[in-house]
Amino acid sequence: MLPEKFTYPFCYVPHPLIREAADALIARIDASDSLRGLFSEGKMMGALLVQDAAGATQVLYGFSGVAGGTALVDGFVPPIFDLTEPGGYYRAAEARISDINRRLAGESLPAEDAAALERERHALSVDLQDWIFSRYRVSNALGETFSIKEVFARRGLVPPGGTGDCAAPKLLQYAYSHGLKPLAMGEFWYGASPRREVRAQGRFYPSCTGKCGPLLEFMLQGLDVEPNPLMQVSTRDPRIVFIDDSIIVAEKPSGMLAAPGRYVSHSMVSALEKMTGAEVFSCHRLDMDTSGLMVFARSASVQAEMHRQFAAGEVRKRYQARLQPGRSLPAEQGEISIPLSLDYYDRPRQMADFESGKPALTRYRVLRHRRDGSTDIEFEPLTGRTHQLRVHAAHALGLGRPIAGDRLYGGDPASPDAPLLLHASRLEFLHPATGETMVFESPLK
Repeated sequence: MLPEKFTYPFCYVPHPLIREAADALIARIDASDSLRGLFSEGKMMGALLVQDAAGATQVLYGFSGVAGGTALVDGFVPPIFDLTEPGGYYRAAEARISDINRRLAGESLPAEDAAALERERHALSVDLQDWIFSRYRVSNALGETFSIKEVFARRGLVPPGGTGDCAAPKLLQYAYSHGLKPLAMGEFWYGASPRREVRAQGRFYPSCTGKCGPLLEFMLQGLDVEPNPLMQVSTRDPRIVFIDDSIIVAEKPSGMLAAPGRYVSHSMVSALEKMTGAEVFSCHRLDMDTSGLMVFARSASVQAEMHRQFAAGEVRKRYQARLQPGRSLPAEQGEISIPLSLDYYDRPRQMADFESGKPALTRYRVLRHRRDGSTDIEFEPLTGRTHQLRVHAAHALGLGRPIAGDRLYGGDPASPDAPLLLHASRLEFLHPATGETMVFESPLK
């Protein structure tokens, strides 16, 4: 059955026909020595289901960047603009910049000469980027066509380097320029996992928000696109586990914000205020998609004490998660230490950063191995980094098994409404008024 709406590329469940197309491409690459050689080091691939004027459908394939030094590979759509053409302006400017880099790295130059070369390199780089983005021209389903420079300028932005070279915009531009209607799309990884990003062969990932965000938002205009799942928050009421004059401990449903957000006011705080008829103060956060136990204060002074306990590491938290089927785990219990930093061009996704990332340490133990190949696991975060458990589960240097339902890090949901199976299952802290040790538990269901 054909999809009713086009894929929302920044958070999606791949359509079954896109899954089939991805499996077919991976099998074709695996069976070809030449293609396997081009892509084995790791490459993001894309599949686009399209329909022609007669109603016939086909699948187009694309890949991000270049492979083996070329952007043109049989069986894949061409780039929006081919920078690899020998003898062109890009190659000449690139060669001059490379020559300057070699001179600066390998010659003992007078300070004035080195400074002049650095100024020339900067000017060449700026001119080259401007030249590139003036020639990358993209369209949308309304029939509009602009350069990438113009698309970003309309939003007061400058496109980052590499914009337009990802699989998704290549595929959409090819479809529009050949009179084909886009029906569904997905981007997935082939080849070795990179050291920094969470990528594993055959798993689907959302389009990046930095380079592709403004670009795809323009290119999708005129298509009937799926609603953004991140804007569809849960309206369920939280379950109050404990309440007294100082605190409330409640269980957050998956899909609900912990506190009011920029675009969404309904949250744990607003729900608890409605349920209790009094002001409620947030003490900590859980990701919107994470469910489980949270503590809230009923006064500003109690909030300050709970903030102190969290900052001092006196609050102990444990989580339960279900990992998707995949490779064998390194051990039944252990620790994962992968420093993390924000992926600047793909917010809010985090990445491994062994040079300047913040230390992140997670203790884990296996609870059970399930018949379907999934694994229930308990996590104890010893640091509190954004998406720490999700990255430590999914990254190749961690467990290499994404949490089920994690659309950011390759944990393919079984259905569009399937939740992230990450649950804050245990919370231990000192009661801010009495000093009593408070322990609350709620297992993943």
